[in-house]
Amino acid sequence: MDFFTESFRSAFELITANDPDVISAVTVSVSVSLWSTLFASIIGLPIGVAVGAYQFPCKRGIITLLNTLMALPTVVIGLGVYGILSRQGPMGELGLLFTPQAMIIGQTLLAIPIIAHNTVSAVTGANPCIIPTAKTLGAGPVQSMFMLVNEVRFGIVAAVIAGLGRVIAEVGVAMILGGNIRGYTRTMTTAIAMETGKGEFAFGLALGIVLMGIALIINLFFNTLQQRS
Repeated sequence: MDFFTESFRSAFELITANDPDVISAVTVSVSVSLWSTLFASIIGLPIGVAVGAYQFPCKRGIITLLNTLMALPTVVIGLGVYGILSRQGPMGELGLLFTPQAMIIGQTLLAIPIIAHNTVSAVTGANPCIIPTAKTLGAGPVQSMFMLVNEVRFGIVAAVIAGLGRVIAEVGVAMILGGNIRGYTRTMTTAIAMETGKGEFAFGLALGIVLMGIALIINLFFNTLQQRS
């Protein structure tokens, strides 16, 4: 019991003292996660809206594919992107491996199916009369789509928040593509895994407390949006 008490005390001291390694890990995690979520939203939201709003022959297959990709292990995504960015890969000359940019690429691929799938759910749950009614009132295809998006805006924002919550807590992609370089690509999750393995339980606990705080804020926001939706 004394071990846990002392560890919690040391962890809070690290947090309140603005330890450089803690600040660096938090900054890298938040920065990479925000950029990944932005790029994933740019790709995933249009896919989700299109799949949810229109009927076409392969619709059920695409939804099944999105469901499958949501369960894809992060290490598989990391390995795939690693092969592309490595020196022997097709994009090896860019020198992106073990950089924040590589982590953003991997986490973007991780978040796209999550954002797209939740957007599909939000759109399919909307009133099916929105687009026909908009067209009856003289709106064009683009205007009708904007009316639909406005109607399900809370669900779409919730989809983005779900993607952010997923990438900020992942470790596989960050470890494989970032290399866990101190002060450069080390995130909260990779630092927790490494420092705990080295016996630095208090340091890992400090990052865990910060990560749980961020996850709590994201989930509270996510639940609020779901209720409003």
